[in-house]
Amino acid sequence: MTTTMRAQDVVTLADARKLVEQRQLSHIKVAVTDIDGVLRGKYMSREKFFSALDNGFGFCDVVLGWDSNDQLYENPGVAFTGWHTGYPDAPVRLQPETCRELPLEDNMLLFLGEFTGEAAAICPRNLLQRVLQQADDMGLAVRSAFEYEFFLFNETPDSVRAKGFRNLQPVTPGFYGYSVLRNSTHAEWYSELLALCETMDFPLEGLHTETGPGVLEAAITVDEAMASADKANLFKTFTKVWAQRNDMMATFMAKWSNDYPGQSGHIHISLTDTASGNAAFYDETQPHNMSAMQRHFVAGQQQLMPELLAMLAQTVNAFSRLVPGFWAPTHATWGVENRTTALRVIPGSSKSQRVEYRLGSADANPYIALAAALGAGLYGIKHQLEPEPMITGNAYEQEHSAQLALPATLHEAAGRLRSSSAARELFGAPFVEHYATTREWEEQEFRKHITDWELQRYFEII
Repeated sequence: MTTTMRAQDVVTLADARKLVEQRQLSHIKVAVTDIDGVLRGKYMSREKFFSALDNGFGFCDVVLGWDSNDQLYENPGVAFTGWHTGYPDAPVRLQPETCRELPLEDNMLLFLGEFTGEAAAICPRNLLQRVLQQADDMGLAVRSAFEYEFFLFNETPDSVRAKGFRNLQPVTPGFYGYSVLRNSTHAEWYSELLALCETMDFPLEGLHTETGPGVLEAAITVDEAMASADKANLFKTFTKVWAQRNDMMATFMAKWSNDYPGQSGHIHISLTDTASGNAAFYDETQPHNMSAMQRHFVAGQQQLMPELLAMLAQTVNAFSRLVPGFWAPTHATWGVENRTTALRVIPGSSKSQRVEYRLGSADANPYIALAAALGAGLYGIKHQLEPEPMITGNAYEQEHSAQLALPATLHEAAGRLRSSSAARELFGAPFVEHYATTREWEEQEFRKHITDWELQRYFEII
């Protein structure tokens, strides 16, 4: 008897081949992730796909050498690729365990790839892989989960451009956080999105309205760290795909309007001691069940946060979110069950004790963001760091030491990253140099444009 395979059954290269053969697919979709977290991919013939399973395939390395608007990094340019290299193909290895159903494309399958060779030092997914190897070398297994806020609009890619991205219509009006009225009225498309997430294996453990017109928050179910980052990246991409196929648009940009809070990309992290199987963050004899290892982990995250900020707030727009009173942290602070701090320790049982890294915005590349949040914590464990005093009460209203201050601009954050010896130790000099240069480019591109605020303020009176 022939057993019918599902996408979630695929673990090995042989499994991938078997599933494609069972479905008699002529083409398969493959994708890699660029620096900004954008999935770049193509349809590949079955014969080419089978060859790629065994030998890998080439993908033009321009996807690591251009920005989210397909503009080449120039002045500053990056050393890894550019006109000086001729933009050759870089080797890519398919990851069979990433196989996904594509219910919006009938019987189609999607596989994620990862750059290898020289490009591995720059590849966001490989970056996270290297940080996870550091955890493994320390005898630690990592589990994580992403939470995303995003806005939905009754718009299309054409209509938002026709309107100049102004006066857009959210799918619902008003401030209706956690609204049963809203999710009941629109139950059909809530059900569609939840079903899509289940079928594509990035299931949600929670989905609710947030404060603001048309804004939702989705909590993706916890998983092993790499699988968690894959799920986060797929969730963002295919939520946008689902919305556009339903004549809506979803945005994960950090802050689309000054009238509403920005959109976060919070990351929950826990560690397990691989030798004993025990929760590394849990110690019931300590206040808040917080083990010494969790204390050192939080200390590392806190100390390195100003240096690694560009990896978690990767756009100019992300810095518009980091202002007091809008549910986003403004200093590298920590507290217990405190949502005004950058790091929120969540006490619980051995299964639920964790830390929530609340700094990141929804637009951040999940592989790079998780690598930063995890790497900083591992650094704290390695160096036995101790955190600053815990914050109680409203962190926005309290004075903090200068070393906890966060960079105010993307350009400043990129400079802090470039000069960080800890970042080079954790992520390698090639990645740090490449990524810092791309963020400087992003800020430079922004400065070429005149904002509405400048016109309104200076046009007539100055």
